[in-house]
Amino acid sequence: MDRAQGCRVLHVDMDAFFASVEVRRDPSLAGLPVIVGGSGGRGVVTSATYEARARGVHSAMPTARALRLCPDAVVVPGDLALYSEVSRGVMAVFRTITPLVEPLSLDEAFLDVSGAGRRLGDPLAIAELVRARIHDEQGITCSVGVAPTKFVAKVASTRSKPDGLLVVRPHEVVDFLHPLPVSALWGVGPKTAEALLRLGLRTVGDLAHAPAGTVEHALGRGAGGHLHELSWGRDPRRVVPDEPERSTGAEETFGADVDDPVVIHRELLHLAERVAGRLRSAGFLARTVTLKVRFADFTTITRSRTLAVPSDVGQQLYGTARDLFDALGLDRVRVRLVGVRAERLARTGSTPTQLELGAPEHGRRDAELAADRAARRFGAGAVRPATLLGRAGAGRAHAARPTDRPGHRRAAPDV
Repeated sequence: MDRAQGCRVLHVDMDAFFASVEVRRDPSLAGLPVIVGGSGGRGVVTSATYEARARGVHSAMPTARALRLCPDAVVVPGDLALYSEVSRGVMAVFRTITPLVEPLSLDEAFLDVSGAGRRLGDPLAIAELVRARIHDEQGITCSVGVAPTKFVAKVASTRSKPDGLLVVRPHEVVDFLHPLPVSALWGVGPKTAEALLRLGLRTVGDLAHAPAGTVEHALGRGAGGHLHELSWGRDPRRVVPDEPERSTGAEETFGADVDDPVVIHRELLHLAERVAGRLRSAGFLARTVTLKVRFADFTTITRSRTLAVPSDVGQQLYGTARDLFDALGLDRVRVRLVGVRAERLARTGSTPTQLELGAPEHGRRDAELAADRAARRFGAGAVRPATLLGRAGAGRAHAARPTDRPGHRRAAPDV
C-alpha cells in the first residue's frame, strides 16, 4: 500500500546548514552553541546550531546581540567555499533520485518524485532514502516535507525540524494548515501578518474562511487572492528543474573506509567508464578531468588536469584520474569516497581530433562505442573491463551514481 499516495513533491531542507558543516569539520563542537558569522560590532549571524537557537539566536541577528543572549557560544567566521562544495554534493544526491530538482538556495530544494516510484518505492520511502543518504554521504542532517504541492511540502519540512520527516496526504492538507499561524503562509512577512492580525485573522483557517474581498481589500487583489488559495492548500506551481553546471560526474561512497590503492584504482576505473559513457550518450567531450577524494574524517580535496585533446574515452579519463590520485602520495590513508568528474565540456565534433602517427585504424573509442551498443541491447554491464569483473556489491554502500548531467552553467544561488 502506498503510504503517501498523491504526494509527489518533496521539500528537503538541511538543518542549520552552515553550522552543521562546521560541526562536521570539527566534531569537538558537537552539542555546543555554535554561531557562524562575522565577529565584531558589525558582524551578523548567518547560521547557528540548535543549541544556540534555543537561547534566542537566529540568522540575520547582529553577532554582538547573539553573544549577549548566548555568551558561551563558539563563533566561527564561515567558509562559503566549503558550504558550496557540500551543497553540490547534496544536490548531486537529489539528482540521482529524480531529474526534477528545483534548488531554492544552497541548502534546500524541491523534488518531484512522481516518476521515481517504480524504481525507489513510494514518496515516503524516497524521503527516508534521501535523509539516510544525506547523513551517510555528507555527515549532516536534513528535514523533509512530503505533500501534494510545493507550498504544503515546504511548510511540512519546516514543521518537522530538526532532523525530521512529515507526510501530509491530500485529505490531510486542510486539517494540517488551518491551525497554523498566518505567518506560516508563504510570503507572509511581519508587515503582512500585522495587516491580517488587524482584521482578526490569526490562523490560516481564519484566513481561509474570511471573505475573499476583505482580504483582497487589505492586501491587494493579487496578494490577497494568492494567500486565500494557499490557505486551502491550492498551489498549482510545478517543480521547475534547475539546469546543472556544464559538467558531469560520478562518485562512490565506500561501505567501509578503504586504504587499499588497488581497490581505489578499480573504483576510479568504474567511475571513469560510467562518466565516459554518459559523455558519449550526450554527445560531449571533456577538456578537464577532476578527481575528488573524501577521507574518513570528511576532509575533501579535489585535483584537476586538462587533457591535451578533449576525450570521451573511459580509459583516458581513468588514466588521468588514477595519475591524479597517485600523485597525492597517500600511504594507507583511509578514504571514504572517490569521484571522477568531466568538466569544460565541448560538443563532439566541435573540436579537432589529434592524429597519431602509426595509430591503428580502430582504437579504444571504437571499442567503447561497441560496448555502448551492447549495453543498450543486453543491459548495463554487458561488456566491461576484466578488472571490474566480480566488483558488484563488494564493500560498497550504493551503486555508482552520476552526480549530475551535461547542461548549461548556472550562477550559484545567493546566500
